[in-house]
Amino acid sequence: MSWLEQTHPIAARIAGHLRARGETIAVADGASGGLIAASLLTVPGALDFFVGGGVVYSFRARDVLFAQPRDAYRGMRGASEKYALLQARAIRDNFGAAWGLAESGSVGGSTHPSGAPAGQSCAALVGPDGEWTCLTQTGSDARIPNMEAFARAALDFAKETLAGVGPSTASS
Repeated sequence: MSWLEQTHPIAARIAGHLRARGETIAVADGASGGLIAASLLTVPGALDFFVGGGVVYSFRARDVLFAQPRDAYRGMRGASEKYALLQARAIRDNFGAAWGLAESGSVGGSTHPSGAPAGQSCAALVGPDGEWTCLTQTGSDARIPNMEAFARAALDFAKETLAGVGPSTASS
């Protein structure tokens, strides 16, 4: 079974929660390289709940997708709660979605520009009901397994958070 086939049930539950609420989400994939957005797009009719996003893997991509002044990041380190929250807010606002989901991490295999340790990722979910973060640490320098672990952790985190704030009619 492919990785996307494995994450599809999680994505379908996220879609169910968002559809029950009549809300949408935008995604900023970082070290996960687009796997979060790709998973959500496995759900038929994803346009109902997914408005878009991007892979934020360079300072240029960050500047274009988030439209934040450079000093907004002053003192922040990648793969941290503060950084992921800023990204989740910006992707939500810039795409006009109710929710923003961002992942920022260091997958390994090379040195992270901010010095974040390999195998560490932070996901942030920001929406009308609040802001949440989730730290994932694999303790590994294995790039591809870390990308998959970070994306799966972000999806599980979003699913569980939306289930906790969703209406009682939301599927779980």
